Amino acid sequence: MGTRRESFRRQGGLTGEAMPMNQFPDRSYLVDVRELEERAGAVTLLDLRPAEDFAVGHIEGARSLDIYGVSLNDSSPAPLNAFLAIFKTLFGARGVTTDKPVVIYDHESGERAARAVWLLAVLGHPDVKLLDGGTHAWTAAGHKLSRITEAPAPVDPAKAPPTPPPFKGETNLDLLATRFDVHAAIGNKDAVIVDVRRESEHRGTEKRARRVGTIPGAVHVFWREHIAASGAYRPAGEIRALYESRGVTPDKTVIPVCQGGYRSASTFIALKSLGYPRVRNYVSSWGEWGNRDDSVIVLPP
Repeated sequence: MGTRRESFRRQGGLTGEAMPMNQFPDRSYLVDVRELEERAGAVTLLDLRPAEDFAVGHIEGARSLDIYGVSLNDSSPAPLNAFLAIFKTLFGARGVTTDKPVVIYDHESGERAARAVWLLAVLGHPDVKLLDGGTHAWTAAGHKLSRITEAPAPVDPAKAPPTPPPFKGETNLDLLATRFDVHAAIGNKDAVIVDVRRESEHRGTEKRARRVGTIPGAVHVFWREHIAASGAYRPAGEIRALYESRGVTPDKTVIPVCQGGYRSASTFIALKSLGYPRVRNYVSSWGEWGNRDDSVIVLPP
C-alpha cells in the first residue's frame, strides 16, 4: 500500500502521447469518485467540513478534521514553523502517515479540502488528493452518506490509547510562498501574482483587513471561475484558457493569493493539475499583507 505502484498518484498520458485538452495532464492532487470507489478501504479519508455536517452525513470510513479557523498572519520563519508544526499534530492525530494514500473532501471541490491537500503536500506527504466534487459528486454517483446516530461512550483516561505521533514528512517549502517571496515577485517578469479573491476584495470596496486593495501587478482571477456549477473542477481545457487569457502561463512562477490561503489553495490545485511546474500558495495571504504597514498595496483603476 505504501509503494508508489499501489498509490493513487497518477500522471496522465505516456511519453509522446497527446493528452485530450479536457483531461488534466497531472493527476497528482485530484481523484474522482470512480477511483475512490476502487480504493476506498486502502486510503486515509478526511472530511474537512464542519463537525455538524460530518455528523449528519459523511463518506463511510472518513475522519472529521475541521481546521477552518487555524490561520497564520505572520509568515516569518519562526511563526511559520510553529504553524506547520500544529498541522503535523492535527494530521497525525487523524492517523495520517506517509505510507498510506490520503483523500480529502468537503461538499464540493472547495477551499477547505483544497487547503488541507496543499498543507499536507507542503508537509511532505507523497500521495494526497482532493475528491473532485466532494460529497455532491459522491451522492450523485448513487452513494449514501453515513450518519452519526449516537455519541460514543466516554473513554476511561487510564485505558485510552496513546495519542498518535505528529505526522512525519520532509517539508517542501517550494509549494508555499511567504510575504518575502511575494515582495520578490513584484515586478519580476518571471513571476505572476494571482489575486483569487472576490472583485470587491480585489478593488478594495470590501474590507477584510486593516488596509484594502491588492498587490502591485497582481492579476485578478476569482477562484470560482475554475469551478463548475456541479462543484467540481471545470474541464482542463477551459481552465487553461481562463488562466492563460489573464497572462498566467506555465513558464512563470505563480503565486495565488486570497485572504488566508484557502481559496488560493484551490487555484494551486487547478494549476498544478494543468502541469504548471512552479506554483506557490501564499500561506498568510491578505490576512498578513493587508494588516502590515510595510506591504506595498495599490487600488486597481
